[in-house]
Amino acid sequence: MSDDNKIYPKNNDNSVFIGEKPFMNYVTSVVMQFTTKGSSEVIIKARGKFISRAVDVAEVSRKRFMDNTIHIKDIKIDSEEFENKEGRQVRVSNIEITLAK
Repeated sequence: MSDDNKIYPKNNDNSVFIGEKPFMNYVTSVVMQFTTKGSSEVIIKARGKFISRAVDVAEVSRKRFMDNTIHIKDIKIDSEEFENKEGRQVRVSNIEITLAK
């Protein structure tokens, strides 16, 4: 199981979960959702240090590969608090960027 699958459950076919894989893998995944699978919406999800990468994936997908034929429909932000292995409370931010045709 990859690190991406540990963080995010696989519950949404049109979601792209951002992690440590090469940047262009995520851009390709977003573009393929729109072109090959015919999705009308794709949700890009990320947590913590990967939030800025999620924004970059959305913008590169939208501007360079889809020629502005898709737009940002919604952006949701949140944070979760949990206890880490050392017993300290940790807060992790997350983002969901919804792109639509």
